[in-house]
Amino acid sequence: MLKNRRDIVIVGGGPAGMMAGLLFARSGLKVAVLEKHADFLRDFRGDTVHPSTLDLFHQLGMLNDLLELPHSRVNEASIHIAGRQMKAVDFRYLPVAAPYIAMMPQWDLLDFIAARAKQYSGFTLHMETEAVGLLYDQAERVCGVETKDGQRLEAKLVIAADGRRSVLRDKAELPLRNIGAPMDVFWFRVDKPRGYGGDVFGTVQAGRFMVMIDRRDYYQCAFVFNKGQVDAVRAAGLEAFRAGLRSLVPDLSEAFNQLTSWDQVKMLEVALDRLERWHRPGLLAIGDAAHAMSPIGGVGINVAIQDAVTAANILAGPMKSGEDPDPLLKYVYARRIGPVRRMQALQKLAQDRVIAPLLRRTKPITKPFMALRLLNSMPWLRRLPGRVIGLGFGREAIQSPEIPVSPK
Repeated sequence: MLKNRRDIVIVGGGPAGMMAGLLFARSGLKVAVLEKHADFLRDFRGDTVHPSTLDLFHQLGMLNDLLELPHSRVNEASIHIAGRQMKAVDFRYLPVAAPYIAMMPQWDLLDFIAARAKQYSGFTLHMETEAVGLLYDQAERVCGVETKDGQRLEAKLVIAADGRRSVLRDKAELPLRNIGAPMDVFWFRVDKPRGYGGDVFGTVQAGRFMVMIDRRDYYQCAFVFNKGQVDAVRAAGLEAFRAGLRSLVPDLSEAFNQLTSWDQVKMLEVALDRLERWHRPGLLAIGDAAHAMSPIGGVGINVAIQDAVTAANILAGPMKSGEDPDPLLKYVYARRIGPVRRMQALQKLAQDRVIAPLLRRTKPITKPFMALRLLNSMPWLRRLPGRVIGLGFGREAIQSPEIPVSPK
């Protein structure tokens, strides 16, 4: 049974939930994180840890240990189009301790955060514990959660970090705005041929678009197609799918033969939405539960972790002093909604002006687009998208209080 009233119950053991758990426990609060799965070994697809997030671990004094975990580094990104490779993004000049994207299995990242959080006596992680409802007091204030097996866990504050299909968000009746996305994505992996490699690159043809991420011994591939066409793509058959991939990346024609079953191809239903209000008395939503990001730029993990840092900066000290968190929840929303809106506006712009026209296009692309030609010809210009993707908007520094690590 889950006993003892906690200061905070966090539902969801993803990046936002685990980082929030670490920071609140680091501030001396009693925190329980509930994760419905038995472990973190799931298909997280992008697994991108951006420079903004790496810098947070640097502030915590954990960066060197984190980078001991297996990872690859993305310093630049390019686009293959009209028979040319065009350099488009450069992270190398960002003013942070680690100016690159670390491609790291998310289960390793989450295990790392969990291990660090467990050093604090107030932290507990409950795996295979699925929250399905909210508890309310007589004033209709949220005061805890109920789990699938009937347990009831009370808390001064519940943080919903349970993803883009958040159960708690729905139970709390928080208002959701759907912005929309014109595409979905097939994710799969292929082993790299010997001597073949690079950072991140996109490859573009009329009606076809794919991103390939170098993961040391394999490529993680994101094939983008029109929303609602998943059944049509599958109905055309696996060989037709492989043929399309070969036309996109002829150098990897043999590698695509590794795809022998649709079971190797995972579909991501792309969503772009956000809550118009992230809180009600006793409850705060963060991460994907508050805003689903498009995979464009791979920023989702990093925006979610910024939410966790903001929440801890605003709430941890006052809650440790015994203050009521409810009047402060609006300030978390107020500080984060601007950066979220700006990033989603850029993603929507890219969806509407770049990706959707590419997917509709039937006329062959005979030369790179003007924007790519400018980026490729001006190295300094590539630093601008590098900064937006790598650091995002409204980047936070960790300001929540810290107590010494003590044995449990």
